[in-house]
Amino acid sequence: MKSKLENNAVLELLNGKFGENIKSSEQPFDLLTVEVTSESAHEVVSWLKSEPSLAISFLTNLGAVHYPDNQGREIAVVYHLHSLTNNFRIRLKAYLPIENPEIKSITDIYIAANWMERETYDFYGVQFTGHPNLKRILNEDAMDYFPMRKEYHMEDATREDKDDRFFGR
Repeated sequence: MKSKLENNAVLELLNGKFGENIKSSEQPFDLLTVEVTSESAHEVVSWLKSEPSLAISFLTNLGAVHYPDNQGREIAVVYHLHSLTNNFRIRLKAYLPIENPEIKSITDIYIAANWMERETYDFYGVQFTGHPNLKRILNEDAMDYFPMRKEYHMEDATREDKDDRFFGR
């Protein structure tokens, strides 16, 4: 079923409403992907849900990605949203610095964000301000690190029991 909404039309609406808070956009595999400022992410998500012409009523996924070489923008919070009535999907991204990965919670907009935000906190350390119960959901409470961050080497370079000739190195 073809979408009733066109990417460029939705992008025009977003640019008209949020202007300088829209940092960039692209359409990989025809999926509208929009980068917004972290300060405006909550407002943008709320507007996308409440705008009658869009009816983006479903939060498909919320997660994060760690880009260790992206100075000052190391953590990306990614929202995948879906309009069931218009058969339209959109991806929003907001970048955060690793020193203070903090963004406003969207649990007041989508109740399903509760566990998704907890999991994102658990694995990436993103602080969702205003979350009703932001604590680890899968890992040990005593962990003092966030395992999905790319902060550790993938293997121990001092190992002597491996022969790199067999691994194409």
